[in-house]
Amino acid sequence: MPNHLTPEELSKELGMERDQVIQVCLQEGVPIYQGKIDKTLFAAQLQASGVAAPSLQHH
Repeated sequence: MPNHLTPEELSKELGMERDQVIQVCLQEGVPIYQGKIDKTLFAAQLQASGVAAPSLQHH
């Protein structure tokens, strides 16, 4: 399973809106490199910020 996903792929996987994914990246300093986001880094930052996505709340 790929770890670097586009904002669209990540939003589908986490049950978030694409715009929310990009907003979290910008606010929390998660890099978007060549149009892809590191899923592990994004998920860790999301949990640390307290803005946990529905699919991350049970982990």
